[in-house]
Amino acid sequence: MTQSSKSPETENDGLDAEQGLLGHLIELRTRLMRSVLVMLVVILALYPFDGQIFTWLSGPLIRHLPQGGHLIATAVADTFLVPFKLVVVLSFVISLPYILHQVWSFVAPGLYRHERRLAVPLLVSSVLLFYLGMAFAYFVVFPLVFGFFTRIAPQGVEVMTDMGHYLNFVLKMFMAFGAAFEVPVATVLLVMAGVVSPDDLARKRPYVIVAAFVIGMLLTPPDIVSQTMLALPIWLLFEVGLVFSRMVVPKPTDETDEDADEGGDEGGPSDDQPPPSSPTAPAGGAAAAADIPEEELTEAERLTRRYQEGAADAGDDEPYRPLTDAEMDAELDAIEEAEQAEEEAAEQDASDTEEKPEGSRSDK
Repeated sequence: MTQSSKSPETENDGLDAEQGLLGHLIELRTRLMRSVLVMLVVILALYPFDGQIFTWLSGPLIRHLPQGGHLIATAVADTFLVPFKLVVVLSFVISLPYILHQVWSFVAPGLYRHERRLAVPLLVSSVLLFYLGMAFAYFVVFPLVFGFFTRIAPQGVEVMTDMGHYLNFVLKMFMAFGAAFEVPVATVLLVMAGVVSPDDLARKRPYVIVAAFVIGMLLTPPDIVSQTMLALPIWLLFEVGLVFSRMVVPKPTDETDEDADEGGDEGGPSDDQPPPSSPTAPAGGAAAAADIPEEELTEAERLTRRYQEGAADAGDDEPYRPLTDAEMDAELDAIEEAEQAEEEAAEQDASDTEEKPEGSRSDK
């Protein structure tokens, strides 16, 4: 019969790893279900007011339409689906702090203490900046963009936008400005991860400005107003993130000072404290330690005492001379060799003791 190649310890480790993974998956499913449940509650609370919410959202365009202008529905189901889609997206935006809290609760146990201490402000600031970007789009960008579009309409063209197209447009703008306002958080994360340094980012400022206008061109309608209104905040927020990244990154001198303080707190040698006694101390110091029990002495002090006592027993009239470094090293090496020999002898005796019962059984 052949024995299994896996030992019980290996099988237990594999079982523990499988149970740990299963536990993480169950926890992830629980937190996802909680997030979905919160979104459903918000949807049910907002759905009776879907018409008023869509009217409020279409206000920036309605105010710039000609007298009697309004939105239209080109599909039969748009009157139901478009407001419902708005309610679903709005419920996600409102539930975003709770969803991020669930994500944080799932990830936090695997982070270090300093990472947890920095992650909470980053999560809170990212949510606030996302909301601030959406508010900036609604109150600042939409009036300028819709006023520009309605003014450039050719003579004889009546501006009436489909409600579905309008919702897609404003949602795209909301997401673009909300993501653009996360630039400070992204900058701080890049510096904390060690990808770049604040000085490198400062030197690449011209490229960042060009990239901001390119992003504004790609994420906004093809007009200079909305492109500029998105590119300028990205640039300014990059500068804000650069300032905060310089505050987050510790300076090398600060780290050195902290290490020195920690060494002083742990009882390490400092300038104000005298150095510990050594085997090369004067004879008066060794004589002063004669009353201390041998168990409380260090190895060097114990060797010094033995040397002194041996010289006294031999009747040596010469004054006491401390051991030199070479003599001390030789004594320590001899002690280590003796201890190692004792350990090997003890192991040999233990192995002989284990083999004797087996030999007695075989003789029988």
